[in-house]
Amino acid sequence: MTDHTPDHTPDDTGDDTGPAHGMTAGEAAAILGGDGAGGAAAGEILAPEGRSDAPVAEDQVAHAGDDVEVVDAEDLIAEVPRRQSPYDRPGDWYVVHTQSGYENKVKSNVQSRIASMGMEDSIFEVAIPMEDVIEFKGGKKVVVQKKVYPGYLYLRCFLDDRSWDVIRNTPGVTGFVGGAGKPLPLSRSDVEAALAQPDEVGGPITTRQRPRLEYEVGESVRVRQGPFADFSGQIADINEDQLKVKVLVNIFGRETPVELEFSEIAKL
Repeated sequence: MTDHTPDHTPDDTGDDTGPAHGMTAGEAAAILGGDGAGGAAAGEILAPEGRSDAPVAEDQVAHAGDDVEVVDAEDLIAEVPRRQSPYDRPGDWYVVHTQSGYENKVKSNVQSRIASMGMEDSIFEVAIPMEDVIEFKGGKKVVVQKKVYPGYLYLRCFLDDRSWDVIRNTPGVTGFVGGAGKPLPLSRSDVEAALAQPDEVGGPITTRQRPRLEYEVGESVRVRQGPFADFSGQIADINEDQLKVKVLVNIFGRETPVELEFSEIAKL
């Protein structure tokens, strides 16, 4: 009997690329690198669609050991702008005298005249130096703002005959501080002592933070509470760090130093 069993036997994996499974040699060549129309070059595997596998030139490849610029992280942080001193702004600073208690009103008057007379290019800024002051009210420490120099305004301007006339004839201004003929501008140290505000950058600076205590050695005060309540005496010493004072209290005809908290005394 003649054996008709085919010579071709599939392997155990069932993978058969022969013609028995419908794939011609030409189709296989097209997949594996045939040179037909639109085919890839021999030996080149086709890349999936949407993926770019273009060859990279040797000189575009970074190798270990190549010189690479290293940037310090601190250099990436923007430099904080330097704080501008009020002295460095255009113009000079002058001081004018006003009626005490009317500083804000006079400031408003000056600003109104600057606008109405078109003096913005000559008179730039009007300031009332302020400071934070620690006071005790009702036994509690509070911080209030007070004028550093009551009865005075600071003005920044280019002083000439016209600007001098505008300022000098503003209602409430009694005169410039300084020389009788032409007032002298303030020095840098004077301007910065009155107006410099370390926590602000640019813009009008009219407040300085210099907490101080509303008591002085030699000042007469009244004891508000404690065993010496309602006694009066003079302050002999002040301890600002501990917020305490020594008050000379008259006890049995003798002045006796008594240490008290700031909250235990009041101004007479």
